[in-house]
Amino acid sequence: MKRSVWILIPVVMMVSGCTWVEATDKGAEVSVATFEQVQLCTKLGKATVAVLDNIAFIPRSEVQVAGELQTMGKNSAAEMGGDTIVAVSKVIDGEQAFNVYRCYK
Repeated sequence: MKRSVWILIPVVMMVSGCTWVEATDKGAEVSVATFEQVQLCTKLGKATVAVLDNIAFIPRSEVQVAGELQTMGKNSAAEMGGDTIVAVSKVIDGEQAFNVYRCYK
């Protein structure tokens, strides 16, 4: 039993460092902005996205989780026809909300 625990720990640590979220071609073109920067843009809606914030009770890096959420927000914006996102919430339990805008024609 102890041996399997020692084998599992490095595996979990390696997996917790992996990034599972990839930007789509269109998602990679979406910008991240502030509310001040989108005042002249058209709001298209809101996207709420979520990823795992821990694996097997081991917390994942906050920076990595936030980065994956932003990538998912950008992918969602691209699917909605948007080109810009603004975070409207903090990251809470692996979830974050973004407003989606179209700023460029």
